[in-house]
Amino acid sequence: METKREWTTIKEYEEILFDFYNGIARITINRERYRNAFTPTTTTEMSDAFYICRERPDINVVVLTGAGDTAVCAGGDMNVKGRGGYVGKDGVPRLNVLDVQKQIRSLPKPVIAAVNGFALGGGNELAMSCDIRICSDNAVFGQPEVGLGITPGFGGTQRLARLVGMGMAKQLVYSALNIKADEAYRIGLVNAVYPQAELMENVLKLANKIAKNAPIAVRNCKKAINDGISLPIEKAVEVEEKLFGDCFETHDQKEGMACFLSREKPKPKAVFTNN
Repeated sequence: METKREWTTIKEYEEILFDFYNGIARITINRERYRNAFTPTTTTEMSDAFYICRERPDINVVVLTGAGDTAVCAGGDMNVKGRGGYVGKDGVPRLNVLDVQKQIRSLPKPVIAAVNGFALGGGNELAMSCDIRICSDNAVFGQPEVGLGITPGFGGTQRLARLVGMGMAKQLVYSALNIKADEAYRIGLVNAVYPQAELMENVLKLANKIAKNAPIAVRNCKKAINDGISLPIEKAVEVEEKLFGDCFETHDQKEGMACFLSREKPKPKAVFTNN
């Protein structure tokens, strides 16, 4: 059961909830009736919320989840497709899910996906774009697109292979089979599994631990991992070395190391900058 917290609304939207508590922003897809399947409105609102997360210096960590306990996101709302809401005449996807994913990757703050039920198709792709995935024991993951005569269109073939390996990714994508939480944990798709009633409490515990650390150092760690993962190891280490050196120009580094040596409690940390 989640501990009582005084969450405050950051901004009102039609299809998402956006609130804040103690350095943590929470973006909740609020279409429970439709298993939180997204529409162009949903993703436009999410994009706006992530922009605010980037600009607000008091937000250190973001949690992405879905309303209710049946799904974080069941992908794109099928009712929209017939109106040409997803793909233009040139065959290029119109829905800005990829834009949201780019925002998550480039956001200088960690994003945790709290997967409370189904994460299918675009919902799984959205969760995979987050830095960390934690799920409830009733979670179900899958890329069902080939059964519908299409391919994953929002990074599914690419992110899944990078997370669980090429062989397992091919098996899941080619078969269109869903997997449960324990299997998702076994193959490395999620970081942890908790009972449904304990999911958000444990996600927020982790978010709070991250939020208490030096935010510039956390930002640089995210950038080092994301930028270096596709490079040869020699180049990747150079990326890390540069970001490591940048930390020595910050108040957080001077204060943190001085307090470690003197065993004093660190003073309040610096906040994120937008560059």
